[in-house]
Amino acid sequence: MSIQIGVIGAGQCSLEIERLAEEVGREIAKKKALLICGGLGGVMEASARGAKQEGGVTIGILPGFSFEDANPFIDIPIVTGLSHARNVLVVRSSQAIIAVEGGYGTLSEIGIALKLRKPVVGLRTWDVSKKIVTVETPEDAVKKAISLIKKTS
Repeated sequence: MSIQIGVIGAGQCSLEIERLAEEVGREIAKKKALLICGGLGGVMEASARGAKQEGGVTIGILPGFSFEDANPFIDIPIVTGLSHARNVLVVRSSQAIIAVEGGYGTLSEIGIALKLRKPVVGLRTWDVSKKIVTVETPEDAVKKAISLIKKTS
């Protein structure tokens, strides 16, 4: 079974954050892991785009009712109709979470991950718990996520 890494972050972000998220996606694909995200824009789209650039597989867990809501870099769109409640599915489907900046939706996913004892790696994100492993680069984020997955498996 492939490693499944969730990438979370805001649906709208700066170009700088977009570049970081894209690199996270590339690094996930280089490690032959699956990328799971919320399937929409911003950090989600940038990370999926990066993964696709490296031939990776992307899964988008969508909040709405239509496959067409997925960004163009999602291979497997999962339509939930659950709105923000789909955040639980993003976390549950991931073995570790990489949070790239983000807003309140990202914060909710971090909280869910911590509650479920899933590893959380933070790249310029919320500083709300000592359990979030803070890193400085996308490469470090993916290496740390994989290391934590192997440690907890």
